[in-house]
Amino acid sequence: MTRERLYLFDTTLRDGQQTAGVDFALEEKLTVARMLGDIGVDYIEGGYPGANPTDTAFFGEPRRFGKARVTAFGMTKRPGRSVSNDPGLQTVLAAHADALCFVGKSWDYHVEVALGTTLDENLRSIRETVEAGTASGRETMVDCEHFFDGYKANPAYALACAKAAHESGARWVVLCDTNGGTLPHEVSRIVSEVTAHIPGDRLGIHAHDDTGCAVANALAAVDAGVRQIQGTLNGLGERCGNTNLVTLIPTLKLKEDYRSRFEIGITDESLKSLTQLSRLLDEILNRNPNRHAPYVGVNAFATKAGIHASAILKDPRTYEHVPPEAIGNKRRLMVSDQGGKSNLLAELERIGMQVDKDDPRLARLLDEVKERENAGYAYEGAAASFELLARRALGTVPDYFIIDTFRTSVERRQDRKGAWDTVCEAVVKLRVKGESRMSVAEGNGPVNALDGALRKDLGIYQPFIADLRLTDFKVRILNGGTEAVTRVTIESTDGNGDVWTTVGVSENIIDASFQALVDSLTFKLLKSEAPAP
Repeated sequence: MTRERLYLFDTTLRDGQQTAGVDFALEEKLTVARMLGDIGVDYIEGGYPGANPTDTAFFGEPRRFGKARVTAFGMTKRPGRSVSNDPGLQTVLAAHADALCFVGKSWDYHVEVALGTTLDENLRSIRETVEAGTASGRETMVDCEHFFDGYKANPAYALACAKAAHESGARWVVLCDTNGGTLPHEVSRIVSEVTAHIPGDRLGIHAHDDTGCAVANALAAVDAGVRQIQGTLNGLGERCGNTNLVTLIPTLKLKEDYRSRFEIGITDESLKSLTQLSRLLDEILNRNPNRHAPYVGVNAFATKAGIHASAILKDPRTYEHVPPEAIGNKRRLMVSDQGGKSNLLAELERIGMQVDKDDPRLARLLDEVKERENAGYAYEGAAASFELLARRALGTVPDYFIIDTFRTSVERRQDRKGAWDTVCEAVVKLRVKGESRMSVAEGNGPVNALDGALRKDLGIYQPFIADLRLTDFKVRILNGGTEAVTRVTIESTDGNGDVWTTVGVSENIIDASFQALVDSLTFKLLKSEAPAP
């Protein structure tokens, strides 16, 4: 059976930049665009030329990102002006872009209140803008803003806006759920009614996630006939975000209801890079990845209960809806006091340790894990620390460095103007290949200072940790009071995009932090295959 083509339109660099706290520099935009081109999206909306220097520079010269069509965003012609006398529209028409996407009002309320013009004048603006875009030789599309709210308020006028775009030559007429409040059954009904007037292979969907239904609304629209889907990586976007392409893409590729009917520009091979792409975007934005994100989250294929782990070992399909390897993710059977030998064996196999199930060391390791978790350690969220524990119990871990002593100090100082400042200092004494070393560092806190001192001089191992970066630091007080036992969890990453987590526990928060720091360094050296001393 011939499958129909669905087209993916990514607006991470435009709509995604409207996310609170997100502001792409030009080089970051180019990096993200290259990632999108490599994975195989059809359209990359690079921004709004003329709106800011970064977006203007992005379209200042021709750019190619794989087979994707670089798309410039703009607004339809202002009411009361001609196309040639609208500077904003002319800037978009002059952009180096393969395609043009114009946003136009389709809710009569917005036309009269926000634009302050007549319904007929708004239709004229849509028509003349599309005609100008197609006359420039570029593929032109119209985002019908607030289409679903507009259709519910005045279906005849909302449809008239969409038909004006289509009849003027727009390649795509995109139905936008701008407020994000439309539900899947409404999307299905309204899109089905629109397809009676505009062919589905000329319609797109742009859904916002204010009810948590953006992906579901996109799929409902596809089922009802649309053939272009707009969205963003990791669901970035204004307020609650947009359709998350990182969730949508594997659904279209791996779920039988869609993969048997449709094809997209993402190959099976490029799908395997989806997890890494999602995490690299968070790295660019200096955000912590969502550990529970569908398909690509660290915990998306994590199992804690022993009975579930046992079933997964027999057949992964018992608790996994798709193979994690298909999207570049990994299965995790977490080791904890709730898990049994099945979890332990599975985790050992994952890290490349083949151990006979009757090996007496397994029972001792499991007992040690439960004892340490009883003391406050949590290995289900600190796989790197568990791996080090397991390798020491069942084999060896090189002593890349040996800590002799460490100390920290916090000093409150007053400058000449009477302003107070806090200075933290750390001193670490250690040995590398028998050679004693002492490092001193300052930081904005005692843990930051310790991290600096610990990594300052590791001799022959310095090149192996050059790209190491700490990305998260969590503190959990376990039993209350100022003398409480404290658990510290540290997340680290490196230049390859690998992420690992380590844990430390102590009555002293600095000591707990130092344990986690040492484990992080040791794990980085181990996975980098640094030579044993």
